[in-house]
Amino acid sequence: MKGHDVFINGVGYHPFGRFPEKTLKTLAATAALSALDDAQIQVKDIQAAFCANAYAGLLNGQESIRGETWLRGIGLGGVPIMNVENACASGSTAVHMACMAIASGNYDTVLVVGAEKMFVGDTSRTLAALANSADTEVMSNIGLQFSALDAIRVREMMAEETLGEDDFAWVTVKNHDHALSNPIAQYRKPLTIEQVQTSRMIADPIRLLMCSAISDGAAALVLSRKPSRGGVRVRASAMASSPWRLTPDSTPGPTVAANKAYDQASVGPQDLDLVEVHDAVSPAELMHYRELGLCAHGDVGKFVAEKASAIGGRLPVNTSGGLNSRGHPVGATGVAQLIELTLQLRGDAGARQVQGARIAMAHNSGGWIDQDPAVSSIHILEKTT
Repeated sequence: MKGHDVFINGVGYHPFGRFPEKTLKTLAATAALSALDDAQIQVKDIQAAFCANAYAGLLNGQESIRGETWLRGIGLGGVPIMNVENACASGSTAVHMACMAIASGNYDTVLVVGAEKMFVGDTSRTLAALANSADTEVMSNIGLQFSALDAIRVREMMAEETLGEDDFAWVTVKNHDHALSNPIAQYRKPLTIEQVQTSRMIADPIRLLMCSAISDGAAALVLSRKPSRGGVRVRASAMASSPWRLTPDSTPGPTVAANKAYDQASVGPQDLDLVEVHDAVSPAELMHYRELGLCAHGDVGKFVAEKASAIGGRLPVNTSGGLNSRGHPVGATGVAQLIELTLQLRGDAGARQVQGARIAMAHNSGGWIDQDPAVSSIHILEKTT
């Protein structure tokens, strides 16, 4: 990443779950104040804020000035507050913009807050809002929803890899095990393979317990030009929109973004110590193994059989529990991924700590256009002390 270095100096969150008694403002303010406290700075030290949210207009009735309404209550005023909406990648997009703002030299210290209140007492409203993160003219004509799209992609992968339903159940159980010690996580109870495999079929082969749930929550970061505690540097911040896939071997969007990030950071998949990926349905994690170069095409089954992506394996994936277990309040997800990586690199992840971790990557996707996520975002973090 060109320009000044960018460091993550503070992390904060409101736990993910269902909080019918709490407003979106409360969720966001809780995370923001927690991040400021972790960074050991005050509101007056913030020069700008980037606020991520996808669905408040549809679900909570607040449009246009979401971030301004969130942060005024904690005493933040006078500074620029930018509102960011980019489907499920809203949070990582806000981080990308904040990184560019610091790297350019315009700001020294900024706040990023991602928040979403999706539990509004009417699941149909929430699902309808989620469906708008696709080309509505196309999706309304073909009648597909995201679970059906994910099922199609998973079945295509099954035809190309040595994978079966046992593997999909294993990755779900693995991520629930990872989430047990994560205080952010919505689900902190273990699952069994049998529980996953007997849960209701949503879109073959995706079952209910393989799907991320409706969540409320918030996550925040303090980014600065100079490091403070922990010395975690943003080594790469890259994004890609859905590419034009003109040939069968065209590069998918997540791979485009990952290759940009690898180039920025001057590292490759072999240098990573842990990864957070966007598993809105848990079998999608297996697709991301090969899209991000974590293993070769044709080797996904072997990667799973070796339990390489479990804590203690050679490349732990979704140590936070992932979207499936940590939860997926859309605007907060990309920020929460970076909280997990920061805690890991600082050595503050507790029972789920990956020993000796120095380089970590987060992959966050959003929406859908043609054959790819509408947006794919990659961040690579590095421990510098």
